[in-house]
Amino acid sequence: MTLPFTVPGLSEEQAEKSIAILQNRLSQEQEAALVLKHAHWNVTGPNFIAVHEMLDPQVEVVLAQADETAERIATLGGSPDGTPDAIVRNRSWKGLDLKGRASTEEYIKALIDYYDVFITDDRKAIAELDELDVVSSNIVQDHVQALELFQWFLRSHIA
Repeated sequence: MTLPFTVPGLSEEQAEKSIAILQNRLSQEQEAALVLKHAHWNVTGPNFIAVHEMLDPQVEVVLAQADETAERIATLGGSPDGTPDAIVRNRSWKGLDLKGRASTEEYIKALIDYYDVFITDDRKAIAELDELDVVSSNIVQDHVQALELFQWFLRSHIA
């Protein structure tokens, strides 16, 4: 890939590697929004309304993260791929185990497991980006902070 430009102080090779890492993060962020919305629509039982309403703000958070990630890719001279095919093509993580209607507790446990993988993948990306582009690393660090906070909300809800 030949980039039309990249940011000052970053080699094209560093930018290309950073873009690839960020594209993977973008795909997982987009998937997370879909997973959360799926849970929002299908959660049932005790504490339904609390869980139902707790999920929508998190959908907005991960969509904002995806937007920030996509814009960083573009800033580095890349072309962010936000298509459904990209989510499937870049998928290197385990998805949500739960399908259809299920209890609030089942969905919260499934989302906690999903976030374990999501956060771990982001932390791996941070370690790689620390060596390539500290600005991109800082962006993903901010994302992890928000994801960990929401996972704590989920854990606390069923504690």
